[in-house]
Amino acid sequence: MLAGKRALVTGAAGGLGRAITAALLAQGATVVMTDLVVAEAFEPDRRALGEGAGYVHADLANAKDIDALMAAAGPLDILVNNAVTRHFSLVETLHPSDWDADIAVNLTACFHTIRHALPGMKQRGWGRIINVSSIYGLVGGTGRAGYVTTKHALIGLTKAVALECAETPITCNALCPGSTLTPAIADRIEAQVKRGPDPREVVLDKFWAERQPTRRFIEPEKVAALAAFLCTPAGDDITGAALPMDGAWSAM
Repeated sequence: MLAGKRALVTGAAGGLGRAITAALLAQGATVVMTDLVVAEAFEPDRRALGEGAGYVHADLANAKDIDALMAAAGPLDILVNNAVTRHFSLVETLHPSDWDADIAVNLTACFHTIRHALPGMKQRGWGRIINVSSIYGLVGGTGRAGYVTTKHALIGLTKAVALECAETPITCNALCPGSTLTPAIADRIEAQVKRGPDPREVVLDKFWAERQPTRRFIEPEKVAALAAFLCTPAGDDITGAALPMDGAWSAM
């Protein structure tokens, strides 16, 4: 389905980024992956994904790194902005450098990758831009002001780009996943269990009480399947959308 298409996936070393990479590769695309992992250390993982996967190390908080990344990635048909950072703190205790890092990676980097990718997409007459926002791009939350702010703003950027490209065959959408069982979330749950006094079942029950009514984690492979779907002809008229996959969290 995507044979001959070239994609870039940021934050691709693991989790959702890796799942999206695998889904695009399965459809025949060539995928350039980028993350903070040193290229030599990531090489076994890259080989495991197959010959269609390439890797470029980049720090997306650094504009020069982004420029070098986009030059190395070459002309793109598909851009997936998935890289993310987050810092947990109340607003009054959030360090300004952590706020700046959230803005740089979660939002400004997406602006830069999009501005680099769009001219080539317009020249070739086709393109897909997928920005990975979050359920926290649709609802608020405490203790993560930088994350909530940037994920809301990323949806705004998505809508702006979609409207600017509305008369072209280029679409721009935002994915808004709920909680996936990332290593960070798994560690938080384990830490709560160890602190006690609640057993694992009670800890999970409290976790779900304020999140997904379906009471299960969102599987990265399913979010990746939605990303791949948007790259098919069936996605031609889906643009400017913020698409939740959140187990009805945003319906509460």
